[in-house]
Amino acid sequence: MANSSMPSASPQPAEVRCTGTWLQRHGLGDGPPTPLLTTRLAVRRRARLLGSVLLAALYIAAALAQATDLMATAASGGLWPRRPTLVLILSVLIIGLVLARMLLDAWVRRVDRQAGAALARRAAHPVQLGWRTLLGWRYAVLVAGTFAGASALGVSALTVDEGNVRYTAVVLLVAVAGVGLGVALQLRELLARPVVAEDEVSLTADVIMRIEDARDGNAPSVLLGLPVVLLLGSAPGWWNVASLGFMLLGLAAVIAVQARTPSCADTARHVVGL
Repeated sequence: MANSSMPSASPQPAEVRCTGTWLQRHGLGDGPPTPLLTTRLAVRRRARLLGSVLLAALYIAAALAQATDLMATAASGGLWPRRPTLVLILSVLIIGLVLARMLLDAWVRRVDRQAGAALARRAAHPVQLGWRTLLGWRYAVLVAGTFAGASALGVSALTVDEGNVRYTAVVLLVAVAGVGLGVALQLRELLARPVVAEDEVSLTADVIMRIEDARDGNAPSVLLGLPVVLLLGSAPGWWNVASLGFMLLGLAAVIAVQARTPSCADTARHVVGL
């Protein structure tokens, strides 16, 4: 790729190398990485890393909260008022995760806007990108199935007689709704996001990044793990088996979808006509 306008400060050498690797992996390594593309990819790598750290922190904090609550209940002979405090803690953690992911998406959008403002000229997509292009029907079915499964687990937990389980089931359902809202807002923003490209190659890279953003943002990792983290051990045995089966089947479905779905680069080349 030929050199283009640089959005802000010069990228670090490590970021340039990572961008070169990304270009080669997607079949676009026919020239040196541009500062524009390097900056856009760097912010995405950082946002995804932070997102993974936040998700891991949520799981660890939720598990610690559950363990602390169970130990306090056992030490008090079952008299500890468990769930109201625990529900509040878990709700704050989940809301914090959803808001943090929204802030990370906003950070990426801001960098893209700054990069686009630095371009002397802009290319345009030959066709309007739709959700089928960005996500694909396999990913859409995977996401819909994951939401349906997590919601079914939450509703089934509400039918359990034990109040402790019902409290946490409400947290799970709130989490499903919050993640769903975040997914819808991100997909809507990706469809409306302006093009940040100045030639055919950078236009292809722009489409690839959109598809990667859509697939990564709709990964069902949060919903697959939350039922197990929130309720495993406190729910009835049948529910524990169902939640573990849901997680394992979901992971197998993710692997199958990733293996059978056309790559981001192939989809992008089809869109731009390369």
